[in-house]
Amino acid sequence: MQLSISPSEELKVAGQPPSIAQGIRIYAIGDIHGRVDLLDKILSFCAADTAKHPVARPIYVFLGDYIDRGSWSRETIARLIEHGAAHESIFLKGNHELLAINCLRDPTLIDQWFRLGGRETLASYGVASEIFSDRKKTVETQLAFHNALPQSHIRFLRELKKSFICGDFFFVHAGVRPNIELTKQTEKDLLWIRAEFLNSNQDFGKIIVHGHTPIKNVDVRSNRINIDTGAFATGVLTCLIIEGERLAVLSASAD
Repeated sequence: MQLSISPSEELKVAGQPPSIAQGIRIYAIGDIHGRVDLLDKILSFCAADTAKHPVARPIYVFLGDYIDRGSWSRETIARLIEHGAAHESIFLKGNHELLAINCLRDPTLIDQWFRLGGRETLASYGVASEIFSDRKKTVETQLAFHNALPQSHIRFLRELKKSFICGDFFFVHAGVRPNIELTKQTEKDLLWIRAEFLNSNQDFGKIIVHGHTPIKNVDVRSNRINIDTGAFATGVLTCLIIEGERLAVLSASAD
């Protein structure tokens, strides 16, 4: 079900309500974390919305963290690749994708990845648990993961973008560091930042649309909108719709 949301009265850019160009509709989708079941639902809701309310240029923006924690990381990546082949889509990099990619060249990072849900991703790619359950077999785990990844998945992970701008909105996985221009943000901040960003009331020049920090409901602030509703734990995946000055939310819930 689509719900209109009331932006904060202070949600403005250059003194005006934020907007995107006429003829564009953004479907921004929060952290998926291996919940391909919820991804399929939200994409079907978006397709139904487009069919009911046609628009010249629908753009899907995925905010990263497609893998880990949930049970279907491989299936999620495959579904996103399939979707991107048929629809204009922007795939942003999350900290979980960054860590997984880095593990392909640096096995010392595998323990950190495991603490963030990497075991579930390896299992989804068919890597034997007797390999990755043995902490002494980090090199074997690294090699098994590399061999299990289809080339299309490797390309997908390596081609993820750090951010995307459309109209008055800046889309990113985690957020931005205050007092630094949007064009000069580091990848580490874009993918990992929390407190410094979340606690800031600074006007960033764009409204920051982000995920990374799970919340119960979409959080609209004067300078940012958080749409990560913790799909892997809550069973709720959220999509923010932006068209002109209008904001709306679509949510997909587990059965």
